[in-house]
Amino acid sequence: MEKKLTKSNNKTLCGVCAGIAEYFDLDPTLVRVGYVLLSFFSAAFPGLLLYIILALIMPEKR
Repeated sequence: MEKKLTKSNNKTLCGVCAGIAEYFDLDPTLVRVGYVLLSFFSAAFPGLLLYIILALIMPEKR
């Protein structure tokens, strides 16, 4: 079976980080914390823009 990157039903905001965690078989909390740290320590918070784009283009899980 082929893996597809989709939003998760385990949602905090839009399910993007949990969907990425499911795709790579990781704990969603670790992905969320890593995402926040990466966004916080990068210049001008490009992570927020990336999250919004992913929330718009990632398909919902069926």
